[in-house]
Amino acid sequence: MFSALLDTCVLVPSRARDVLLEIASTGAYRPLWSSEILDELDQTLRTLLGKRGTSPEETDAYLTRLFRQMKTAFPDAPVTSWERLVPTFELPDPDDRHVIAAAAGRADVIVTDNLADFPPTALPEPLIRQSLDDFLLDELDLHPDLVLKAVRAIAARSGRSGRSGRSGPMLTAYDIATYLYAHGTPAFGERLVAALGQPAEPAPW
Repeated sequence: MFSALLDTCVLVPSRARDVLLEIASTGAYRPLWSSEILDELDQTLRTLLGKRGTSPEETDAYLTRLFRQMKTAFPDAPVTSWERLVPTFELPDPDDRHVIAAAAGRADVIVTDNLADFPPTALPEPLIRQSLDDFLLDELDLHPDLVLKAVRAIAARSGRSGRSGRSGPMLTAYDIATYLYAHGTPAFGERLVAALGQPAEPAPW
């Protein structure tokens, strides 16, 4: 199965993460990540939630639930034994070498919005890197029915109360598409809106 190593930066935005993982749950591709990527995700989300005023207790509960769901849904996603490969790669920022080390020999593509950090010449063939926008566009081209199914499934779950008793806003598939159009994945969002049979307009967020 086509495999994609998901860099930390594309897993941080919650709506993009939901779309990436829901598409993966349909079998359209296999997601991969390492313990280092999950550690970075944990640290980044803790910082962001803290800035938003989320209490440490709520943050702990949210992250525990998120990582448990990821582990349960994708038990074969974690990459192991990548550490020994880190010194064999050279990148502009040596701290990014763990991403290539985890992807090498396992993934077909690294999905990252930090493209400049991963020059194509630094990647072992046939590994490539793609932006989140381009990757999602490819998934829509290759698996249009599965992508639409995934987005509609996210919309159907929206508005439900979690264990905290809080519920988010009710969303339609169109709401999700227009949000993505306005927040980091404009080409995919526009194509997704068109696939849903509506014209693209900037999201109201």
